[in-house]
Amino acid sequence: MKLAIRGHDLGKKGEFDLVERLSEFGFDGVQLVPYKTYSDIPQSPEISDDRANEISTDLKNANQSVVMLGAYFNPVHSKVEKVENGINTFKRYIELAKTFNATVVGSETGSFNDDKWTYNPLNRTDSALDTVINTFSELCDYAKEFGVNVGIEGAAGHVCFSPERLFEAVQAIDKPNLKIIFDIYNYLDDENYADYINIMKRGLSIFNEKIHCFHMKDCKIVDGKLKQCPIGQGMFDYKLILSMIKEHNKDAILILEGTTGEDILPSVQLIKKIWSEI
Repeated sequence: MKLAIRGHDLGKKGEFDLVERLSEFGFDGVQLVPYKTYSDIPQSPEISDDRANEISTDLKNANQSVVMLGAYFNPVHSKVEKVENGINTFKRYIELAKTFNATVVGSETGSFNDDKWTYNPLNRTDSALDTVINTFSELCDYAKEFGVNVGIEGAAGHVCFSPERLFEAVQAIDKPNLKIIFDIYNYLDDENYADYINIMKRGLSIFNEKIHCFHMKDCKIVDGKLKQCPIGQGMFDYKLILSMIKEHNKDAILILEGTTGEDILPSVQLIKKIWSEI
């Protein structure tokens, strides 16, 4: 097992030493979104080869790996210029993936609610799915030229709102370099949360070896609504979840997402403890 965290969850943008903090908490690597981690890198294709090399060298010297580059954008955003910038930024990260020693560049599938990334009935239309299919097909074709994989992630409020809907997209795209970012919490809502284990089982079954990594979260009901919470403080049976993942892949990549501050160390300790016991 390799345990990582999103870089920008480790501190305030541009105000912390990424390598130092990764080592401090005992991580093996990072899900790196450069424009969310470093204040001098904009959310655009504007990142130099030299800057990418500098970041990569620092990580490599500390025995830290980039388990995935994040270049998240909304492919169904109403503003065409935002979609174009997202695609071009994603392509630039594809070009730099090997500089970062990363094999995957990833994104979610977006929402017609634009920057809110929340449920909209239009998300569940065939035309929305077609846009995702066409966009990620283009990205996979571009990534193939560089020997890089494209990661795709579903979520209940997005176009690929269930494992089955995401699988429809994966089958239609039909590219060997398309990989899955699996996040069980993402597929849950106020109505289906109690069925999370069965949803996870279905996802593991249909995606199988295409799964690149797992996002680690927890959740609970607050005022009748499902809310994310620190790992080990919610409803998830982590012994069962990690057992399922370990059976699927003993070398799985686990990435803490949305875990910050004082919650990081206990989350790391809990996951490592359970993994060693199962």
